[in-house]
Amino acid sequence: MNNTARGRGNQVENHTNHVRSDSIDSSSNAPVLRPHTGSDIRWEAINSVIARDREIGLSHFKLLKRIGYGDIGSVYLVELRGTNTYFAMKVMDKALLISRNKLLRAQTEREILGLLDHPFLPTLYSYFETDKFNCLVMEFCSGGNLHTLRQKQPTKHFTEEATRFFASQILLALEYLHMLGIVYRDLKPENVLVREEGHIMLSDFDLSLRCSVNPTLVKSSSGHNPTTNQPTNFFPRILPSKKNRKSKSDFGLFVGGSLPELMAEPTNVRSMSFVGTHEYLAPEIIRGEGHGSAVDWWTFGIFLYELLHGTTPFKGHGNRATLFNVVGQPLRFPESPQVSHNARELIKGLLVKEPQKRIAYRRGATEIKQHPFFEGVNWALVRSAHPPHVPEPVDFSQFASKESGAGSHSTDKKIPENHKSSSTDPVYENFEYF
Repeated sequence: MNNTARGRGNQVENHTNHVRSDSIDSSSNAPVLRPHTGSDIRWEAINSVIARDREIGLSHFKLLKRIGYGDIGSVYLVELRGTNTYFAMKVMDKALLISRNKLLRAQTEREILGLLDHPFLPTLYSYFETDKFNCLVMEFCSGGNLHTLRQKQPTKHFTEEATRFFASQILLALEYLHMLGIVYRDLKPENVLVREEGHIMLSDFDLSLRCSVNPTLVKSSSGHNPTTNQPTNFFPRILPSKKNRKSKSDFGLFVGGSLPELMAEPTNVRSMSFVGTHEYLAPEIIRGEGHGSAVDWWTFGIFLYELLHGTTPFKGHGNRATLFNVVGQPLRFPESPQVSHNARELIKGLLVKEPQKRIAYRRGATEIKQHPFFEGVNWALVRSAHPPHVPEPVDFSQFASKESGAGSHSTDKKIPENHKSSSTDPVYENFEYF
């Protein structure tokens, strides 16, 4: 289901300024192994094909089903031929990218995906081009997205326990992105996908903003709080080149005290882009004042509110009314469903209209982690927490008969020229990659 069908209003995008760091080298489609996915059978399959054929392309994949779409392309469930492994392939039409002035948007997403190595963020297994298409090969999430999952709840909203589970993983993902100098800018339940084991993956980075950021020492390993927040000398610069990246052993261990508390929050970046989904837009974006990483904490507050209440707090009868409410109306909580005092206080702190007064503006995710709403969360073991919902396994054999002529490698011809489709098509019921 796309945004228009849902009634949120179309995703808006009006770029007037970009803050970017140097591009990473993404000319090769050779995979870069990531530590947290080192034993991933999908890497083994990708590597086996490259070792055999020296490269990987569209003809190596069998297109099984279109599972998402957007204004610049579609996402397909695909099988890597001869390996019994499955991926989600985002296929972007080059002509549409050019005609709609979105080449930079697609390039930014590809560069960001190439940087990521985190359990709650996507893994880019391969990237390649054909004459007509740019293709990103990523993980397939069988559980759909959180918006659809919320709607399937008997009460149309999640319990606080389930909300805490999902929010804790999103918080770690945002913290990691900010440390890389990435402002996400598009958090909403539709962009949170559910993996086969019930954990989540934040998707869709084409509205994200890249910038440089320096870590700041908030608390030393001895527990001492520095009088001034100065950039640290013992932590590498964020966004290093691949050849200069240090191994984990280079950082050493902090003996005789707790780990230092670092904050890497790109608060000084200022973008004038008008991007996002109306119900999730931060006030500073609507007012055109320029914005930085604090917009992600605003959207995190809207996200929490929607998971707990089944609706967003400032939704109006139309897009214009919604924007007016975001800027001019106070935050209100419905009488039902009732949520805890801690949940309300966290949401209030996140949905402060002045970004400088918003919780986490200075100390980032660390401040939110220490909020009473997350009391009892073992942040080091979030990956081991029991999910509130585990999707039904996907029977991939149902797609076996879809391919006419299994030996055919004319995959490029099977991608439709028109990537748009009716939002009522059941193909799109559980998936959103754009």
